Amino acid sequence: MPSPRDIAAFRSLVRAEGTRLYRDLPWRRTHDPYAVLVSEVMLQQTQVTRVAPRWIRWMELFPTVDALAAAPLEAVLAEWQGLGYNRRAVALKRAAEEIVERFGGVVPSEESSLRSLPGVGPATAAGVLVFAFGRPAVYVETNVRAVFLHEFFADRDGVRDAEIGPLVAQALDRRDPRTWYWALLDYGAWLKRSLPNPSRRSAHHTRQSPFEGSRRQKRARLLRAVLALGCASVAELAAAAELGPREATELLESLSDDGLVGRADGGGWCVP
Repeated sequence: MPSPRDIAAFRSLVRAEGTRLYRDLPWRRTHDPYAVLVSEVMLQQTQVTRVAPRWIRWMELFPTVDALAAAPLEAVLAEWQGLGYNRRAVALKRAAEEIVERFGGVVPSEESSLRSLPGVGPATAAGVLVFAFGRPAVYVETNVRAVFLHEFFADRDGVRDAEIGPLVAQALDRRDPRTWYWALLDYGAWLKRSLPNPSRRSAHHTRQSPFEGSRRQKRARLLRAVLALGCASVAELAAAAELGPREATELLESLSDDGLVGRADGGGWCVP
């Protein structure tokens, strides 16, 4: 483990870079736990520049946990289009429903309760604890990881989060975790733009396959067809998504497994 002097120098560097590189993002202007939860889920696998305007619009359409829980899944999925990985939208709506049913509409402030919600893993739970409740938590996401890889593991590949987590805990500013993590996030984002991405040296780094022509793209086209047509037959959806009937059927089954579509009584496919 680094010495106290090394950690003190690291904190000074991160604070200075955080001040220099600070990003005034809309979800940083609120401590509303629901609003923070939405931002954390949106940011899981989508770039900040894409999320920012969509988060603002989402909060206008679904301003509270109760509003999201009561909204039709079709409306939620329609609004999520363009943010990638539609099952995250399903998980977020299910989480809202569980918050209403199990926690009286109040986003829980305990890690175990947060992690019991659909789609909420360790990083998302830690983000809510830090940014909504101002509680110190070990928050390891891609930009935070990049900083620690750059500063402490510059000569190593295959670094596991099990090695990074204790350093994150050691360096954590427990009096002001929000500002500390904002600095880490902004410094990490800058490092990834300015240098060969340090995250590539993480054991958990995966290179995403091209979207064009991929199974993900075909699933997205098919879901958009379902949203546009409502309940429709395989043939109608296949034509709209420019797919063969056999491939469309297989993809509809996979979308169904993710809770995105289902069979209607008449045999057509629609959003459940």
